[in-house]
Amino acid sequence: MPAERERKSHPKPPDSHIGADLFDETMGPGSSFAHLYRGEIHRMKSWRERLDRTSNWAITLMAGILTWSFSAQSHPHYIILLGLVTLSIFLGIESRRFRAYDIWRSRVRMFQQNVFAYALDPEGGVVDENWRQKLGGDYRTPNMKIPFEEAVAHRLRRVYLPLFLVMLVAWVIQLTTYTDHTSLVANAGIGGIPGPVVVAIVAGFYATIGAIAFRPRDWNVNGELIPSEVTGWEPPEHGDA
Repeated sequence: MPAERERKSHPKPPDSHIGADLFDETMGPGSSFAHLYRGEIHRMKSWRERLDRTSNWAITLMAGILTWSFSAQSHPHYIILLGLVTLSIFLGIESRRFRAYDIWRSRVRMFQQNVFAYALDPEGGVVDENWRQKLGGDYRTPNMKIPFEEAVAHRLRRVYLPLFLVMLVAWVIQLTTYTDHTSLVANAGIGGIPGPVVVAIVAGFYATIGAIAFRPRDWNVNGELIPSEVTGWEPPEHGDA
């Protein structure tokens, strides 16, 4: 009994070598690394699905608003502007989700760039010598790796900018076709707010999202394809046998 009490009062110090051999140079496909990579893929897939659900709701809402707005000439044009506000809310939600999604996605890209790519082609590129330390630090203290403004720009380029443009075109069509006046600015008034003020607010909104989406920046998203890079892609030549 005294010996047992002494052991409880003086616990064994933690072993500093625990887990040291989990990721050695001889790790195979069935090692702990493979299970870790599979888990990160699953997390990334789950957050990817959350992003898609937000986009689907935004598109469904936009379709419903446009259908109702053009179903009768008496329907007010500002319903489309309310749709712009709602789309902006969805954009903010999806941008926050994209920042969380990038936590898992960046880990997967680190595995792919520094392990699998090197295993397939050792001469094809440079391996980050500190990738283990970076990954270990990220597991100890997970953090967002991209700013919110960059996440907004990314989702604008990928999904929301075309939706906002469709809503703008629909608003202009309704102001010029479904009203008695010939002036778009005169028709844009909402209650006691004059038309020029409404048009100025809408123009400022689109100028703001355009600046966010297309301003020059250094992208912090690791390994994500930017639309400009996709459009500049050229097919490889197959002349060599």
